[in-house]
Amino acid sequence: MNPDIFSRRRAGVLLHPTSLPGAPGNGDLGVDAWRFIDLLADNGFTLWQMLPLGPTHGDLSPYQCQSVHAGSFRLINLQQLVEAGWLQDANVTDLQAVDHQRLEKLISARTGFQRHASDADRQAYQRFLKKHANWLDDFALYQAIRQEQNGLPWTQWPEPLREREEDALTEARQRLSEAVAQSRFEQFVFFRQWHRLRDYANQRGVLLFGDIPIFVAHDSADVWAHRSYFSLNELGEAETVAGVPPDYFSATGQRWGNPLYRWDSMQHDGYHWWIERIGTQLELFDLIRIDHFRGFEAYWEIDAAETTAVNGHWKDGPGKKIFLALQAAFEDLPLVAEDLGLITPEVTQLREQFGLPGMKILQFAFDGSPGNPYLPHNHEPMSVVYTGTHDNDTTLGWYQALNEDQREIISRYFGNTPEQMPWLLIRAALASVSRMAILPMQDLLALDSQHRMNTPGVTEGNWQWRFDWSQVDDNNLARIRDWVSMYGR
Repeated sequence: MNPDIFSRRRAGVLLHPTSLPGAPGNGDLGVDAWRFIDLLADNGFTLWQMLPLGPTHGDLSPYQCQSVHAGSFRLINLQQLVEAGWLQDANVTDLQAVDHQRLEKLISARTGFQRHASDADRQAYQRFLKKHANWLDDFALYQAIRQEQNGLPWTQWPEPLREREEDALTEARQRLSEAVAQSRFEQFVFFRQWHRLRDYANQRGVLLFGDIPIFVAHDSADVWAHRSYFSLNELGEAETVAGVPPDYFSATGQRWGNPLYRWDSMQHDGYHWWIERIGTQLELFDLIRIDHFRGFEAYWEIDAAETTAVNGHWKDGPGKKIFLALQAAFEDLPLVAEDLGLITPEVTQLREQFGLPGMKILQFAFDGSPGNPYLPHNHEPMSVVYTGTHDNDTTLGWYQALNEDQREIISRYFGNTPEQMPWLLIRAALASVSRMAILPMQDLLALDSQHRMNTPGVTEGNWQWRFDWSQVDDNNLARIRDWVSMYGR
């Protein structure tokens, strides 16, 4: 862990860029993203945490992306392409076909780039292609074939393409050369816009805090291009899949469906795939959360034929071996471990061995037990405290759904203070001994359950929440700014 990041107390806000105002369809990397950085910096926040940035599938989940390296075309700001002289008009007017229109604009922008780009921009483009060729070539070809196959997953492509027969791939690169080039161009634009945004954030004292799902989507360029690393049969179908066992929240557990890793294959080549994956994310972020960290110690293996997670079993993960490989590859490894759920002493030992902060969620704290690890008096400095995460209800919505007995526990814990929600939990997070405190934007705006980002187990309606600048209350910001200062963040 970079000692500079955790050498002081910090406060931050959790907001995915798609939730920004401004652009049609979803937020992007345009002026509203820069304005949000100003809002953070002006109010004492030094962290902007967000969800994974990759290209999503139809459900829009950033935790099931088509690439662990690529950025989503939906985050590209079109107005910046107009300002660069590559696009004449950034207007996207049809919200029913916003993605299609955005892609058409990006095609026009590539034509404009070919005609009008400066020598410096052309050189930057070539440097980008060379630097990222290890993943970009496979991703661009995957995108082009997938488009040609009307969005079918790679397991349903014609056999020569599914099996990556060299002659078939060579012919596809020639046949689909325009689509391949377009995909490469879009990634160049995304990374270019992102680096400018990150530079501005860092200049204003704001660090960008990313997120890596431990598992990857089956229908992704990564699984298609690296089948030997995944638990697949000869047809590319998953043999075993990821999930979590039955617990208090679900009698059948959760069957996520991601193909599991063949950790022995990854160990054989020194975890090269993971080193490249972390390397890309460190190019984008100052700090990274690893989702489902406990899966590195042991993971729940489910036979792909099972429809629930009930009949799975625990299997040992790579443990310290993968983190030793990552430590050897990177001078600095600024990671935070998502250590929620069923956490064993072995998981905690692995996290602490590598100095990785864990997470404390205040919404999980009030079960009446004084030993609850999420209660503020049980926090430790090397941790990140949240009122709630992207998977939780907003703090106001959570509180409104509690019964009177549950509210009484909270009231007694905080000394029967008259302070209202969500401010009570916000203050508790900022006052915690945890070095980092993260507030979801919905809590900063005191919003209820209608503004929830994600409801686990629900397949529709997630990942679409956006805020509006009119919801930002200067009085509330002044209160939070005072607390950030008062609690030394």
